[in-house]
Amino acid sequence: MFLPSDDLPRCGWVHADPIEIAYHDTEWGVPLHCDLKHFEFIILDGFQSGLSWITILRKRENFRAAFDGFDPEAIARYDEAKHQELLQDAGIVRNRLKIAAATRNAQAFLQVQETFGSFDRYIWQFVNGETVQNAWPTLADAPTRTAASDAMSKDLKQRGFKFVGTTICYAYMQAAGLVNDHTVDCFRHQELT
Repeated sequence: MFLPSDDLPRCGWVHADPIEIAYHDTEWGVPLHCDLKHFEFIILDGFQSGLSWITILRKRENFRAAFDGFDPEAIARYDEAKHQELLQDAGIVRNRLKIAAATRNAQAFLQVQETFGSFDRYIWQFVNGETVQNAWPTLADAPTRTAASDAMSKDLKQRGFKFVGTTICYAYMQAAGLVNDHTVDCFRHQELT
């Protein structure tokens, strides 16, 4: 495990990149209750599919600029011309299917908000409204999917979301603090318990 100059023990997936360290220390696993941040994580996790998370973190500000600050109402109105513009943007992951999925996901996200009052209320039902507190000794002990991520994936797909397979849903659950998957030796594990 990399230990930066502060000598704090971190999860094994954290490397020397300052962006990754900051993300781990301040965002990953923190219980999220802001609809706009939920939407940002869903979009970024969809783009991450097949890539490393650090690739997405390094492009995050470019994504934010290209995708109207992750405003679901704006993204829901994207048309083919906007999709073509995004395909020319070297600052993001230029994948036609993922760009189209961002628009579809924005539309589905707005429908969930309308149905449940907030996306937050909807998404936390998959963990009964509370963070699942895990105690993994090592990163290898953490699962890549669970019954909750299976159920979330199935329900999101039925609501029209794309790029929301169970593995992506579990990664989202980790990022949004629906589960605490910081390893027990990580300084953040106890802080988030």
